[in-house]
Amino acid sequence: MHATPAREPRAPDEPAFTHALRVYYEDTDAGGVVYYANYLRWFERARTEAIRSLGFGQAELARTHGILFVVAEAHVRYRRPARLDDELLIETSLGPRGGSFVTFLQRARRGADVLCEGECKVACVDAASLRPVRIPSVLDPLFAAAPPTEPEPR
Repeated sequence: MHATPAREPRAPDEPAFTHALRVYYEDTDAGGVVYYANYLRWFERARTEAIRSLGFGQAELARTHGILFVVAEAHVRYRRPARLDDELLIETSLGPRGGSFVTFLQRARRGADVLCEGECKVACVDAASLRPVRIPSVLDPLFAAAPPTEPEPR
């Protein structure tokens, strides 16, 4: 499987990034339906690949910028089941952004069917202390499409 960034410019409802995957036996429960927690794994993988497609690997960010991205909140809505051997697309777009966080809006699709959708608020933290820090300006191009949100409480 490979991940491909969408072309620019995008239509307003077009995802910023898509990641293709296939459902394997290990992803399913005894009934052959995808186990619910796997959508969170796939959303994480798609966010990581979206960042990597723009030239920023997670290990590099920790090593050269001293930061990590950690999930602070996750909200998931399950709509339809995925099953063994289904080919899925995980779509990732940017939602609200603050000084130390960004929200990713994600969907799992099988063809035109939305199977699962979610929001993940991801915080930028210092790699050593794990305390929130501002997203470094070097990453501004990465999150430029994210709409601003209210200032964060101190």
